[in-house]
Amino acid sequence: MTEQNEATEATPPSGSKKKLFIILGVLLALLSAGGAAAWFFMGRSSEATEHAEKTPAKPPVYLALETFTVNLHDSEQFMQVDLTLQVTEQADVDAIKLHMPRVRSRLLTLLASKDAEELLAPEGKDKLAKDILAEINKPFEPKGSPQKVVDVLFTSFVIQ
Repeated sequence: MTEQNEATEATPPSGSKKKLFIILGVLLALLSAGGAAAWFFMGRSSEATEHAEKTPAKPPVYLALETFTVNLHDSEQFMQVDLTLQVTEQADVDAIKLHMPRVRSRLLTLLASKDAEELLAPEGKDKLAKDILAEINKPFEPKGSPQKVVDVLFTSFVIQ
């Protein structure tokens, strides 16, 4: 009898071996998937970096607008401002120049709606720049494509 007990104790049950193999298989699959993902993303980022280094950045394209002089909303003060627009390419400059009367009309209306107190604070100027950007980027034609103005720069800003 002791020989039978020793034989049963020496061989582990087959159910635990199956669980062990399943767990090891899952771990190996997860490790290999993680390694493959890391290799894929690390390889992609180095390719993107190499591509970015090979293509030089385009120089900025600017368009200076004529001076705007407007009476400010609900006051006897006026504002005189010079703006320069930064666009992505020369084609955008040409489109804006073609529609300059519409651009000036939009901006004069926007500027005249502002209060002097609002514009004197730095936050007011930042908000004005964002409002100007939104106005200029609106399509010139119904169902047309929007402009690609990147930034609005104040080159002169006077309130009296």
